[in-house]
Amino acid sequence: MDWIDALILGIVQGLAEYLPISSSGHLEIFREILGLKLDGADALEFDVVLHVATVLSTIVVLWKEFVPLCKSFFTIARDDNFFYVCKILLSCLPVAIVGLCFKDTVEQFFGSGLTVVGICLFVTAILLGFAYYFRNPAREKLNHEKGHDITWLDAFIIGCSQAIAVLPGLSRSGTTIATGLLLGDKRSKMAQFSFFMVIIPILGEALLGMKDIIAGEGVGESIGTLPLVVGFLAAFIVGCFACRWMIELVKKGKLIWFALYCVAAGILCLCW
Repeated sequence: MDWIDALILGIVQGLAEYLPISSSGHLEIFREILGLKLDGADALEFDVVLHVATVLSTIVVLWKEFVPLCKSFFTIARDDNFFYVCKILLSCLPVAIVGLCFKDTVEQFFGSGLTVVGICLFVTAILLGFAYYFRNPAREKLNHEKGHDITWLDAFIIGCSQAIAVLPGLSRSGTTIATGLLLGDKRSKMAQFSFFMVIIPILGEALLGMKDIIAGEGVGESIGTLPLVVGFLAAFIVGCFACRWMIELVKKGKLIWFALYCVAAGILCLCW
């Protein structure tokens, strides 16, 4: 992999992480287009580096919302922000179990071609489409259905959907946001919750990767330092623009267009 390949993949990650079209799936698609052959471990490791970049862009864009959450949690303020963070932690439990117990199984789906990606993109499209029609904007306006705040049970169910969305092609943001909307949660809250809940798993995975490198296991040696840095910066910069855009799109309920895109991309993957 050279730095130009890493730049392209970084841009793809910055956009696709926030748009409900699966960043991991699109990284697989563009690796195939660019002719990059990485084994499952290296492909997953590079993806984690790019995901860390978009996690940092989330913190930068949502800084005003992020700081009060940290203050309340670490000072144990017992206010709404404290319990909001506790719900985020609860939502992280399912994906933590998957990461710790089934990491080797998940790695097999990365770098293995586009068949799995295509199928998962179809699943993403179904989820987005069902969430759109189930939570019809016109019906909400007519019946004054504004949704409710995210409950403890909602947080856990959304966390389970995030754990399933580790598969390439199954959009994490799309799956979690669609799940929240189907549960009746407020549109204005779901995108922000979805973006915050991925911070802990991604940073945790990054720390595990650093541990392996320090231990001398040579994770990602076939990629190189320059591509990692270029990919990281590209994903961070593009992610800063895409994050706020996605939040506004969720508020307006425009997810159906992404469902149609996922169908088209899924067909392309299967035909490829």
